[in-house]
This record gives sequence, structure tokens and C-alpha cells, in this order.
Amino acid sequence: MKSDDQTFWLSPDELRVFRAVNRTWEALTAQLDRVLEEEAELPRSYFDILWRLRRAPGQALRMSRLAEITHSKASRITHAVGRLEKAGLVRREVPEGDRRGWLAVLTPKGLERAEQAAPVYARGVREHLLDQLTPDERDQLTAIGEKLLARLDPEALPGADDKERRDA
Repeated sequence: MKSDDQTFWLSPDELRVFRAVNRTWEALTAQLDRVLEEEAELPRSYFDILWRLRRAPGQALRMSRLAEITHSKASRITHAVGRLEKAGLVRREVPEGDRRGWLAVLTPKGLERAEQAAPVYARGVREHLLDQLTPDERDQLTAIGEKLLARLDPEALPGADDKERRDA
């Protein structure tokens, strides 16, 4: 690699940092996907939708907001909610007095399914992430994650989900 090219690519140390974060996240989410599919028969992305609806006021969110907070494209949320709707876990409604969009509303069956999957998810997070770290490492990882989130996605910081509740 020419010396000029080095400004356009990552140094070995930079690449090592990025790969460690990226590959760890990919491996962790793959494990969580596997655990949820095997034990709760629910894809992690669907669990995420159900759990966010469970926490929202009235257990409902605008489809556009759901796409935004799950970092999904509108078409992917529409597809996922359609599948969840067919399974009886979610229903779609037009918001009263505002016909500009749709709400995704958690059904009682969806609430039950989310609450059945939650311990499976929590156990997976503990086993594959939290239990592997010392308390100091957890604190360091939290500080690093929150520092990066403050720049990349401030709404994802702790306490920011209050906005999610207000925007529903």
C-alpha cells in the first residue's frame, strides 16, 4: 500500500478496533437470534418490535416511529408488522383524528408472547455478554457505548426512551 493510500484506509490498529467491535456485535446478535428462535420461536427483530410496543403508551406506536427507533426501513417494518399481524400478535389501526399513518398496536396475545420471550432474551444477554465481563469491564463498555451513542444516535441513550413514550 502506498503511503498516500493509508489516509484512505484504516491502520492495522484502527482496523483491529473496528473488527473487534463489529465482529463481537455480529457474533452476539447471532447467538441471541439462535436462542430466541430455538426457545421462543420468535426472530429477535420481531421480539424487538413486540417489546417496544409493550413499553409504549397504550402499547401502540406509529409505524413510521417504529421504523425509526428500530433503525429499519419503512418497507421492512411494514413486512414485519404484517407477519406479526397474521400471527395475531399485533394489529394495525388508523389513529383517531389523524389519517396520515398507521399505528401498530400490541394485542393481548402479542403481550403474552413478548413476556414469554423476554426471559429467554435476558438469559442470552447474560450468558453471552454480561457474564463474560467483570464489573469494571461492564462499566468501561457502558461508558464507551454511551460516548459513541451520544454522537451516533442520542435518542438511543438511557432515558431517551421517554421521548418514545411521548411520541407514541
